[in-house]
Amino acid sequence: MTTQRVLASLMARLSNMRSYQCALLLVAALAVCAFYYFGAERENFSSTTKRIKENQVAQATSSDLELSFSDGRLGGSNIDGSRTPSKTKGLDTSNRGMATDYHLLMMFTKVERNQGLREKFQVAISSLVKYAKFEASEVLNLHFLTDDPSKEVGKMVLRELLQGVPFKYKVIFHDVSAFTEKLFPIVEAMQKHFSAGSGTYYSDSIFFLSVAMHRIMPKEIPRIIQLDLDLKYKANIRELFEEFDNFMHTAVIGIAQEMQPVYRHTFWQFRRENPKTKVGDPPPEGLPGFNSGVMLLNLDAMRQSRLYNQLLEPKVVSHLAEKYHFKGHLGDQDFFTMIGMEHPELFHVLECVWNRQLCTWWRDHGYSDIFDLYNRCDGHIKILHGNCNTPIPEE
Repeated sequence: MTTQRVLASLMARLSNMRSYQCALLLVAALAVCAFYYFGAERENFSSTTKRIKENQVAQATSSDLELSFSDGRLGGSNIDGSRTPSKTKGLDTSNRGMATDYHLLMMFTKVERNQGLREKFQVAISSLVKYAKFEASEVLNLHFLTDDPSKEVGKMVLRELLQGVPFKYKVIFHDVSAFTEKLFPIVEAMQKHFSAGSGTYYSDSIFFLSVAMHRIMPKEIPRIIQLDLDLKYKANIRELFEEFDNFMHTAVIGIAQEMQPVYRHTFWQFRRENPKTKVGDPPPEGLPGFNSGVMLLNLDAMRQSRLYNQLLEPKVVSHLAEKYHFKGHLGDQDFFTMIGMEHPELFHVLECVWNRQLCTWWRDHGYSDIFDLYNRCDGHIKILHGNCNTPIPEE
């Protein structure tokens, strides 16, 4: 029965009844009208809206939620500016009411002028997401240190490569100028020992980011993995975070050994003066130095380590550089190698499969007879590193 027919019937009956009955019937009529006009329609609208929202949530993917890029801030409760409860503590997912955050950082600068870097970026990100697997309560935070033009390139590439990935993620861009400003006072003194040329250029500071990352990143980020751009992933990156759990209590950084006789060459004078030293010798007994293509930075441990922070002091850096007659050009890698000769307890040595370096430059420059002692890597390769612009093989 329609609303109009209900009202017509009630009005006919009202003309034949006493006043108090009229009043009762009028109230009933109004109730019926209210039901049809308001109650039913409002209930139907609310139910429909609820169903639509539920369907949207059920169908939403991580790319729907996270392709709104964030600009990282130096400081604040969360680096992406959000207030969502989260934690970043190894693989502990016991607190199901909070998201577990995993943090990766890559440098992505001057890309708009370098097609090669853009291609490396595409290879790195596409291979990373191909193998990456995370649980529903976990979020992969992708941090990119960049300039404005490169950021626009990065956004375009990431929109394409991150569409439909089966895990939650956030993309956070950090201004390279802001980071350099923070870094320069900390690493200025060490640059002359570990930089090419004069080694004191302001812009060179960014190549020492990992050295002082614990003083740059907010304390809400206790661990982060820093990665070079010239990598190709062959395994789930989440597995690499498990290596944090294998750190000895004194270790602050996880890093793989250098797979060329770079530091056999760099430490030549110290080796000549100390013929029994293991400095610069190949593995497994020697100390070949480190390669910074893949680094696990336990920021909390770096902040708390009195020894590590003492080693950042200019006087200490100068003393060690003089002791080892050290003059390098590879930035943070040189610094970590030098202090690793003195304090190996600060480092967790990653297996070579997590940073399988492909460069063979030193084989062709005077060290062919011993090159394989440094370059051998057995086991299933998990990350390929095309260092010194070495092409990475196709699948």
